[in-house]
Amino acid sequence: MELSSSLDSSQFQHTPYYCEENVYLLCKKLCANGTAEADGSDLFVVFISNEKKQACRTGKKVSLCYRLESVWHAVGNKSCYIPLWHQKASQRADGVVLWDYHVICVQRKKGGDSPCLVWDLDSSLPFPTPLAPYVSETIQPSFQLFSEYQRFFRIVHAPVFLRCFASDRRHMKDSAGNWIAQPPAYEPIVAEDKTEHNLNEYNEIRAAEVSVNVEPDLINAVYTNKLGVVLSENQLEEFFTQVSS
Repeated sequence: MELSSSLDSSQFQHTPYYCEENVYLLCKKLCANGTAEADGSDLFVVFISNEKKQACRTGKKVSLCYRLESVWHAVGNKSCYIPLWHQKASQRADGVVLWDYHVICVQRKKGGDSPCLVWDLDSSLPFPTPLAPYVSETIQPSFQLFSEYQRFFRIVHAPVFLRCFASDRRHMKDSAGNWIAQPPAYEPIVAEDKTEHNLNEYNEIRAAEVSVNVEPDLINAVYTNKLGVVLSENQLEEFFTQVSS
């Protein structure tokens, strides 16, 4: 396989505010160039979201200045409740941004002791970054957050995601039908079964969906469930230490 260190994020398609499509294309390219298995079996798509996402009607992501004091303040869109650090869109020294949701790719290579790698096209960390430092630097689970900023992780096996995901980009239009952010120039992604839009099924996550324990049945489920499995931030690293591609 090609060494991932030879890759640069600029080599990948990236349309601001369309992270789910960016990751879809990233997975395809990693498979095509030999960085990942040809069938994508060592790749996992991870949606980072929470219950507050369901109050967001426009899908707009905010990266404007806001204060990080005893409380969080998001300017321009109070529907953004997913804090992540070291994001390129940030105007702060610590790189923190409040997204309405975010999507990354995690690679669990077969065999050997290679660390899991995180491919995040919106991150200012090295590309890719091993999972452990990504969690500590970007997610910062030790940072005390109010409950509305709690983050959940929907993990979907890439081969399943590439077959099933679809988006007609309706979430990026306002009530008048105008684009909130310009869409990619290529055609919208359509699922193999001709579904035209199911993004909301992936990025809307309820606390009731979060798995209690990381057990063998949960590991097995990620390979077959269209919508994968849902974990808390404290379970993320444990899951990838147990999963085998």
